[in-house]
Amino acid sequence: MSDEIKNIAGLDRMIHEPSRLAIVAVLSACESADFSYLLNSTGLTKGNLSAQLSKLEKAGYVQISKGFKGKYPHTMCALTPEGRRAFKQYWEQYQALANHLNNGE
Repeated sequence: MSDEIKNIAGLDRMIHEPSRLAIVAVLSACESADFSYLLNSTGLTKGNLSAQLSKLEKAGYVQISKGFKGKYPHTMCALTPEGRRAFKQYWEQYQALANHLNNGE
């Protein structure tokens, strides 16, 4: 059995969950994003997005800052350096597996 197949169990489960993967993928493409942008980009519900962001924050992958824009609450989210490293590693493992499967090895 190839190393790529064996490494499936080593994929970061914090990132691998589809909702969190969507959030991390969006955040990896920018410096930061507000809650509304993430909501629209991922298609998640407010409650699910909030819950998944909390899990990512607890894991040290996302930094969340809350404030106000005028009279309205405003939440900004960004990947931490640890979150960027974890996503990069996840993506490299995922691509290696996909390449292995596409090459029929």
